[in-house]
Amino acid sequence: MSKVFVLDTNKQPLNPVHPGRARMLLSQGKAAVFRRYPFTVILKQEVLNPKIEPLRVKIDPGAKTTGLALINDNSGEVVWVAELQHRGLQIRDALTSRRQLRRSRRNRKTRYRKPRFLNRTRPQGWLPPSLNSRVANILTWVKRLSSLSQITAISQELVRFDTQQMQDAEISGVGYQQGTLFCYEVREFLLEKWNRACAYCGAKDTPVEIEHIQPRSRGGSNRVSNLCLACTPCNQKKGNQGIKDFINTSASLGVDALASRSVKGKPDLLKRILAQAKRPLADTAAVNATRWNLYENLQKTGLPVEVGTGGRTKYNRTIRGLEKTHYWDAVCVGASTPEQLITSGVKPLLIAAKGHGTRQQCRTDKWGFPVRYCSRTKFHKGFQTGDIVKAVVTSGKKIGTYVGRVATRATGSFNISTLDGLVQGISHKYCTHIHKKDGYSYIQ
Repeated sequence: MSKVFVLDTNKQPLNPVHPGRARMLLSQGKAAVFRRYPFTVILKQEVLNPKIEPLRVKIDPGAKTTGLALINDNSGEVVWVAELQHRGLQIRDALTSRRQLRRSRRNRKTRYRKPRFLNRTRPQGWLPPSLNSRVANILTWVKRLSSLSQITAISQELVRFDTQQMQDAEISGVGYQQGTLFCYEVREFLLEKWNRACAYCGAKDTPVEIEHIQPRSRGGSNRVSNLCLACTPCNQKKGNQGIKDFINTSASLGVDALASRSVKGKPDLLKRILAQAKRPLADTAAVNATRWNLYENLQKTGLPVEVGTGGRTKYNRTIRGLEKTHYWDAVCVGASTPEQLITSGVKPLLIAAKGHGTRQQCRTDKWGFPVRYCSRTKFHKGFQTGDIVKAVVTSGKKIGTYVGRVATRATGSFNISTLDGLVQGISHKYCTHIHKKDGYSYIQ
């Protein structure tokens, strides 16, 4: 398992310890639980002249999920890993809904309203709220980890796909572009672009190969816009045919999986492949829009920041035999990755950004009309919405134990969001605090 963070009596970080060691400290009364997520204990006795090992925090930023890891560069030990799920799409949808309701409300007025769309200046470095939340989430966790451990360096995956170097090897030297990293850079880009599936038959969970849409023997180039993924049967069947000839021929033969999947929608298949080849990556665009903002904010911490590409991350992960996950990608970010990694028993902490509620004074229906009032009181019976609680119900129709985020009411009848779903109508008398509200939910 991931290690447990330890603080001294002055709340200064010490070396993380094994969970068994933490249990022993707690059972002997030498420590107390300081924080549940991530699990942290605080010592009750002073430690004289502690020897603290420096750690490196590694970040694999993503549009929807970011991987985080703490690594000991000297020993190669993976101390702690996590996956941070962002809420950028929820923010975008909420802002869209608010904008639609506001415009509808204004259109119902008869008076003339002067247009106001060019009178708002944006500060330098401004990001849309949906993108800024991603940066804020990562910076929040870097700050938290810095308060719980001795972090001396940061590694960030700054460039997901180095498209300039894929197009022109001479930008940074033929040795880099035509070396071992080149195939990883291009292949990772295509895997993301084509959803890790065959472009022709749609087969997933099967080995795929890089394939030229327009064969080089017929004038095709090596540009990424002319590359796609194909399973071995489709690649062999296509040979050096053009994309149009291949689809028409396969459809007329009426054989194998490719024909059975493409006969019904042959024109649509051709149109889809050609459109997909030119389509940019939406998630990659989101990461590219925030990467430099994140990098500049990380530099403001005063710690040395190492950067790396997605191709190098995959190369490091592949030669070390690690599976494809966000947290293992974070472990393998940058050239500083130790040759030997100690990964036994590492279990990720799954973090989901939930926000801190809303400032709406009332709830509205789908047309934007107010339907009920929102209470300004945040705390009810000692709890507030967003707290993680444990409810042990001993009587009634809902006997059992429930753990999750709570939604409070003034009546004292709460709702608890558990892994198995929403449980409604739990009395506050059965609830005890596990973790106070901090804008995130957790799964260990």
